[in-house]
Amino acid sequence: MALPDVTPERVLDKEPVRVRSRRQPFGYAPRDCEEGTMGLLDGKRALVFGVANDHSIAWGITKALHAEGATVGLSSVEALLERRVRPLAEGLGIDFVEPCDVSDDAQIARVFERWGEQQGDLDVLVHAVAHARREDLDGAFVDTSRDGFHLALDVSAYSLTALTRGALPHLRPGASVITLSYLGAERAVPHYNVMGVAKAALEASVRYLAADLGPRGIRVNAISAGPVRTLAASGVAGFRDLYAQFRDVAPLRRNLALDDIGGTAVWLASDLASGVTGEVVHTDGGFSILGMAGGA
Repeated sequence: MALPDVTPERVLDKEPVRVRSRRQPFGYAPRDCEEGTMGLLDGKRALVFGVANDHSIAWGITKALHAEGATVGLSSVEALLERRVRPLAEGLGIDFVEPCDVSDDAQIARVFERWGEQQGDLDVLVHAVAHARREDLDGAFVDTSRDGFHLALDVSAYSLTALTRGALPHLRPGASVITLSYLGAERAVPHYNVMGVAKAALEASVRYLAADLGPRGIRVNAISAGPVRTLAASGVAGFRDLYAQFRDVAPLRRNLALDDIGGTAVWLASDLASGVTGEVVHTDGGFSILGMAGGA
């Protein structure tokens, strides 16, 4: 479960800019690409797994990649596809939209087979998938069920390895694999419980995958996002209080928006980050540098 969300302003310009506004001071604003202008991701193809709705981090990343010139495809669970995901895709002119249960290797193979048939190579793979049972988040971690532990680790951590393996025949040298984490992978966050353990496994997977795939020129990184209002975040008890207090504690003294996360993803997907792999990039307003809550 990755935490962030809000929708900031967009500006028409030839380059990404810093904008000031009441809602998002100093935030990244992806530009609207006009004919004849160059984007950071022109000519690149990206496939994003995990879009749930227009308030999900995966959708914020999708918009940012698309705004910088990437050809983007989407995959999500079948239950969300027609009602939520396909209408969003149509709004951006995205025509590759495929269902996928990331716990099913056959479905993963089918998605990449269709990608190869329709798009060919792949430059950017975004893994924005996580799930845990609510009862395994609400109580004490010591009460986590065995089945719940297996579910959280399979969907939230192992799926990165499964998707990366499925994508390998299509990933070109210079390709970027990006996943989403949270501070609960590093610290014991109330009510994050088994998801924190899953995110810790995810971050370790990033390092091992980066070591494996580096000789092929493929980079693997994670974005550790601060709290943003998303459907996933609503499943964490106490999130509303955490979100409200975050602005007063984080060094940047503001809440995060989807475009903050999208901007980091654009950088990691682009050639500007060609020397970066195996990293967990904190995009959290500086919250993770603090020694204790309220220490700023």
